[in-house]
Formats: sequence, C-alpha cells, structure tokens
Amino acid sequence: MTVKIFDRPDVQEFLKELSGLNNDNGDPRMKQIVHRLMSDLFKAIDDLDITPDEYWMGVAWLNDLGAAGQAGLVSPGLGVDHFIDERLDAIDASLGIENPTPRTIEGPLYVAGAPESVGFARLDDGTDTDGHTLIMHGTVHGSDGKPLPGAKVEVWHCDTRGFYSHFDPTGKQAPFNMRRTIIADQDGRYRFQSILPSGYGVPPGSPTEALLSALGRHGQRPAHIHFFVSADGHRKLTTQINIEGDPLIDDDFAYATREGLVPHVVERSDEDSIHANGLNGPFAEIEFDIHLTALVDGVDNQANEQRRRAAA
Repeated sequence: MTVKIFDRPDVQEFLKELSGLNNDNGDPRMKQIVHRLMSDLFKAIDDLDITPDEYWMGVAWLNDLGAAGQAGLVSPGLGVDHFIDERLDAIDASLGIENPTPRTIEGPLYVAGAPESVGFARLDDGTDTDGHTLIMHGTVHGSDGKPLPGAKVEVWHCDTRGFYSHFDPTGKQAPFNMRRTIIADQDGRYRFQSILPSGYGVPPGSPTEALLSALGRHGQRPAHIHFFVSADGHRKLTTQINIEGDPLIDDDFAYATREGLVPHVVERSDEDSIHANGLNGPFAEIEFDIHLTALVDGVDNQANEQRRRAAA
C-alpha cells in the first residue's frame, strides 16, 4: 500500500513554518530557497517511499562528505557545475551574447595569490621529472576582437601523478607549483612553460567515489589545464582546456569537456624550435587564443564573488 502525505494541508503549513515563511524575520531569499528545496525533499520521500534507513544513510554520507571537504568535488560529479554553465550560456543567448571562448567549470582546487609575471611564466619547478615539457601560448582578445594588453591570465594544473600543489597528499610539491598569474604583454599575448599534466581520479575510498560507484560511474578526469582570464571592462572567463588525445575527453566524470576547448597539441623536435624556446630537447606546444566578452550594463553578470578562496 502506498501512503502519501505531502499534499496534506498540515504538511504544507509545516513547510512554511520550518522555512520561516510565517514570520517577518530573517532573509526572504533564503526562506524562498529553503522552502523549495525542503518541499522537493519531502515530496521525493513521499513519491519514492524513501525509508528512514535510506534517509539516515544519506545524512551519514553528507557528514562524511563535509569531513572530507569534498562538496566542491561531488558538485561537478553530479553535473551541477555543468548545468550552471549551460544555464549561463542560455542567459547569454537570450541577451544576444556570443562566447567565442566557451566557459566551463572551475573545479574545487584553485588557490589565490599565485606569483605574477608579465608575458611569460615558468609554472613547474622542474621536480616532476616524469613530465613532458609544454610550451603554451596565445593572445587574449577583447570584446572588440583586438588584442588586449594587460589582461590577467591565471593558470593552474596538476602534476603527472594527478596532484595539485596545496592539495598534494604526499606533501611533495612546493606552494604554487604549477600555478601562475600572467599579465598579457603589449600585444595581448601570454606564454608559459610547464609540463603536460595527467588526468586523475577522485580519492579512493572517499564519499565521492562511494556515490559514483553506487551510480555505476567512474570518477576519472582527462588531463586538463585551468584558466581564469580577466580584464577591465570585460567579464571574467572561467574555463579549462583538455589535452588532445586523452581517452577520457568525452568521458569526464565532471562533465567539463566542451567544443572549442580541446586545442591541437604539436610535438616539436626540430632544433630551431627547441633553441627558440630555450630548451634542451623535444617539447609539446599548444596555441590557445582567448576571447573575452564585454560587461553587461557595466556589470559582470557571471562573476562569482561568494566562493571563498584562500591560499592553503
């Protein structure tokens, strides 16, 4: 026998009570959001006949998730980050805004305060001896299509083991390894030397892995490089490129792969290219131009100022 109580008047009044809609205190927006989310949860419990054991198992999992600090990891894994990007794209389309360089998810591993340089930066410190040298460069263009001197290009990626500095469980990496901020030169160009990153997976035995396994999914990501790009009069771009040829490009657990964000990787082994870049041997080269979009009525309508970021 199926029993449902969600539509009962007393339950509806209870939802108003618990979300504060029947008082004049507090934050009206928070009340609206809590009322909707709790209504959806109550209805799901009713419709799916969720048992007390199942509910409290979920509560225990949330406790484990918080203790592991993985809310920012499970969010892209459940597609929320990608859905927000799709929604921002739809909002832009309704405003007639085109994004020549697609946005995509930030991920949870950005660290503010990376060392800053003009035009060029060396990202890696040379200690990852398994890495294949990478030279990546491009031009930042403004909303008028012209090169944008002074644009700020923040870039970060993991090492060949799949670990990011400040989050490396082995403690091997120095602070800000493979993290830099490059100010575009007078021609709007940025360039950096580093190593090709590897893909990685969610931590084994973690609450994120437990959830993905229960869904019959893996927790692996293709090799990628993250970017924040910003400039006066323009909206901040959050994006990342995937490394061409990675077998997981179209099977990313975080759903970050987007058309236009898989630039060609050129292997250089000729002496002229090697010497021109001050290197001692073959390297991979990626060229990736970036196009920013103008503010909307003087405002960056996609900025996320509430996300707290601090150097670990």
